[in-house]
Amino acid sequence: MTSFRQNRHRNRILAGARTIVGLTVLGALIWGCHSTRRPEADRTAPSRLVYPLTLTTNTVDTYFGTRIPDPYRWLENDRSPATEAWVQAQNAVTFGYLESIPERTRIRDRLVHLWNYERYGLPFKRGNRYFLTRNDGLQNQSVLYRMSGLEGTPEVLLDPNTLSEDGTVALTGLTVTDDGAKLAYGLARAGSDWQEWRVRDVATGEDYPDVVHWVKFSSASWTKDGAGFFYSRYDEPAANDRLTGANYFHKLYYHRLGTAQSEDQLVYHRPDQKEWGFYGRVTDDGQYLIISVSQGTDTRNRVFYRDLNAPDAPVVELLNDFDAGYDFVGNVEHQFYFRTDLDAPLGRVIAIDIRQPARDHWRNIVPQTTDRLVGANSLNRQLAVSYLKNATSAVKIFNLEGGFVRELTLPGLGTAGGFGGRIDDTETFYRYTSFTSPGTIYRHDFTTGSSQVFREPKVDFNPADYETRQVFCRSQDGTRIPLFITHKKGLTLNGQNPVYLYGYGGFDISLTPSFSVANLVWMEMGGVYAAANLRGGGEYGETWHQAGMKLKKQNVFDDFIATAEWLIANNYTSSTRLAIGGGSNGGLLVGACMTQRPGLFAAALPAVGVLDMLRFHKFTIGWAWTSEYGSSDNPDEFRALLAYSPLHNLKPGTVYPATLITTADHDDRVVPAHSFKFAAALQAAHVGDAPVLIRIETRAGHGAGKPVSKTIEETADRWSFLVRELEMTLP
Repeated sequence: MTSFRQNRHRNRILAGARTIVGLTVLGALIWGCHSTRRPEADRTAPSRLVYPLTLTTNTVDTYFGTRIPDPYRWLENDRSPATEAWVQAQNAVTFGYLESIPERTRIRDRLVHLWNYERYGLPFKRGNRYFLTRNDGLQNQSVLYRMSGLEGTPEVLLDPNTLSEDGTVALTGLTVTDDGAKLAYGLARAGSDWQEWRVRDVATGEDYPDVVHWVKFSSASWTKDGAGFFYSRYDEPAANDRLTGANYFHKLYYHRLGTAQSEDQLVYHRPDQKEWGFYGRVTDDGQYLIISVSQGTDTRNRVFYRDLNAPDAPVVELLNDFDAGYDFVGNVEHQFYFRTDLDAPLGRVIAIDIRQPARDHWRNIVPQTTDRLVGANSLNRQLAVSYLKNATSAVKIFNLEGGFVRELTLPGLGTAGGFGGRIDDTETFYRYTSFTSPGTIYRHDFTTGSSQVFREPKVDFNPADYETRQVFCRSQDGTRIPLFITHKKGLTLNGQNPVYLYGYGGFDISLTPSFSVANLVWMEMGGVYAAANLRGGGEYGETWHQAGMKLKKQNVFDDFIATAEWLIANNYTSSTRLAIGGGSNGGLLVGACMTQRPGLFAAALPAVGVLDMLRFHKFTIGWAWTSEYGSSDNPDEFRALLAYSPLHNLKPGTVYPATLITTADHDDRVVPAHSFKFAAALQAAHVGDAPVLIRIETRAGHGAGKPVSKTIEETADRWSFLVRELEMTLP
């Protein structure tokens, strides 16, 4: 489906828009939204802020008898000359404002200084080699290295920084053959979700001629013999639909090394199910191809398999009821292990003998407890099981029959992640982090049961100068909502502290403690960082998730508003010093809360947000989110979506918070039209003095793979914006 339906009338409208916005770029036509700036002598913002003229049209959609105007529909065509001129004009205003902030250079310099520290990815072993990524500090992309042993000298295997001048080609995935001889790797350009996969000889560092295109939402999995790999892709899109067109009919293929992509074997697809996605994984013993079948972003899935040792073996539909989530953990011959939430919303581990797949033969291996079971890995012929306890990590080891072996001792209340490897591996690696602890990598030895530091990053700050506490707030309906609060020690609770409140609340994703240079700089500046664990996330299992989706989505906004009110009531801050932020689904969160309670916040930073809840499903992979949000094609869900859709709940004549919207021109996950239309509508509705700006990054996407240089620049702009709008004085 195209992002803009052309007809003769609309062609005339767009022709006019090209003329008007083009003149706006030249300053010939502007309309003013005055902003009376503060009079401090050291603030050099202009006394009057004017925005580009944004043309409106008479586009109207009718949903179940309700007429919904969409006056900025033309901005959905993000490649039209009119939209490109509008982007240039908006960026001119935004960067003119940001460049007038004296503290901006100082903030950027501090970010650069702190970001310049060595950091590693989690190592893994294949054959007699180890592989890991490393960033020396300010490299735009991390570099992949090979090592002959853990004490060996790392040798560059793949440096994405050499693939583009601006650092916008990112390594998006990699997989190595069992013998460690061949590397398959995925690349994405300018932040797009589209990937191309190539193959490299590990010993020589030279690429094979093989190239696989149009891969999306897929990794690759080698066969045991290293002759080829499985991957999933969509059909090649039309040139003008590559960043906006809807993606349907995922297909699972096998690529044999040394052949053209046109010769790849179609392993599985479903022409009758355009929304199904396929993810192929070869078991550690090489005998089976496990096919996880998703439908949008629904946490439920199906699991099929194929015996790779039997020629022309059929695909067996092992789990096809779509009644729960099933994550394949590993297998011992015919015994398949899964993490599931079937009859266990907090999660458990089960075993299925595929020779007797009926449910009455299933075995409960690790039963549900009071904590969320978030992951399990098969290692050392044991299970490493990860839990969340009030949004912090705990890790326990069990044998394959479910017998408890031990619990790992973690450094504190934080997040531990990793534990990758094969079922016979006697070692694994994991990363531990917290709000004040950069990601330290540990090596765990299963034979001794001990963990040792493998790499510990050194950042130029003293963690002892900061403290984190977890509190619990009550939402509107009485639900208990966790909130992490981190700041410098010795904070005075006088109601005057600048607070940045962050949230997400969706898609079963949990917000757990993690280190961020950006947040560290915010706290160095005297700010308080608060992270809310909202319904819709995964912190307390599927029941918690479902309490914040579809017709219950308003619960998420109520939760976030409750945490803001708690911070004010407990004298951390006030409405004049409180900023909210979030990205993607978190951008929706910010947009909904600032339109529902505009007077509660001084500033809002919605990033790459889903802001048009009536049309999100018409672009790229947006249709997949209907399992989370519902769809405007359904009458009950339409009414629920309309009630909170940020774009449709802006009210003319309202004083909204100071707003800095951020998006990117190559975002093909949440297309930038969401942010474009919201910015135009917000500028038109807002009557206050605070600025309403949109910052549109070029050659960037939804966030994954963004170059470090661009990340630093955007962070400096966000904090500079808050310094001015929250009237902060830097120490």
